[in-house]
Amino acid sequence: MHLIDGTNPITSWWIAIALLLVVTLVVAFLLRLIIKTAMDIDDVAAEIWVRGQRVANNTIHIASLHATKDAVGGILGRAGRIAAHATSIREHAETCPGCPACIWQAKP
Repeated sequence: MHLIDGTNPITSWWIAIALLLVVTLVVAFLLRLIIKTAMDIDDVAAEIWVRGQRVANNTIHIASLHATKDAVGGILGRAGRIAAHATSIREHAETCPGCPACIWQAKP
């Protein structure tokens, strides 16, 4: 009992040093876990940032898509009129015995 009752100063110092070493090792281990977790969070945050920038870059082009949609609508309307004229020309050519010469004559 004499060794651990605190009356022997050398034993008390060795116990204090051992406890200090154990506490230091535990604190170092916990700090290492905190640092690793912080690094993992930093990596994930960086990945989120990169992907967020990609999403933002893609959403910039949405306005362009609306303009493209309007242009395609105009093209589709013109293509419909061209198709109607082509059908009219084909129908005329099928029934006209003088085609294509009659196309070059001026109509009154």
